[in-house]
Amino acid sequence: MSLHFAIIAAGEGSRMVQEGVAVPKPLVDLDGRPMIRRLIDVMAAQDPASISVIVNEQMTQVADYLRSLSATVPLRLVIRTTPGSLHSLAAVTEGLQGKVIATTVDTIFRPDEFAAYADSFARARDVDALMGVTDFIDDEKPLYVDTDLHMRVTAFTDTPPASGARYISGGIYGLDEAALSLARRCCDCGVTRMRDYQRSLLVAGLRVEACAMTKIIDVDHAADIEAARQLLSASNPTTQP
Repeated sequence: MSLHFAIIAAGEGSRMVQEGVAVPKPLVDLDGRPMIRRLIDVMAAQDPASISVIVNEQMTQVADYLRSLSATVPLRLVIRTTPGSLHSLAAVTEGLQGKVIATTVDTIFRPDEFAAYADSFARARDVDALMGVTDFIDDEKPLYVDTDLHMRVTAFTDTPPASGARYISGGIYGLDEAALSLARRCCDCGVTRMRDYQRSLLVAGLRVEACAMTKIIDVDHAADIEAARQLLSASNPTTQP
């Protein structure tokens, strides 16, 4: 089954601007490519049905860059300013049929682990949502993910649960049509945050599972750029001794 992929790049990136980063976050160079180009390349390697990207109306530089790309797969650009990440998810996946893997543009991970995750979701049966999670906790406000022994998600919490959950959300979301439909209903009810949507998946009785990845870095600050570069360098076989 071919998957659709979606990239949420509609945030303002105001913190990095305040910290002196001169280019919009999606255009920050991590490995010789802008962050967003690297992510498109990683997704394109999975033989996708399509890749969709959402940027806000102020991100003209990013939109122009995306229009200039010679994509080897169908690449769809959505330009829309939204009230939050959940609305961005709903907008960028609008009209897509089948399974979708969505991630924020500043979520950095090992390409080989992402490929294994995508393959797992494509093959999964009776799973409405497969969340990429990590036990590497280096986030200001992590969303903790509690699971049972079979990696079925039992809770999403803002603080570590009493069970001592190993994982936090990595910002990688594999969603089937039922999960995407719920996202749109949540938007209609005024929900704007992804973490509240993730909780609603459980409340609705959908089957949510977690897929563990070793290290996921969220590039929110200028200092995170070097950490992301080191992760990508370590995961690139050509850089190994």
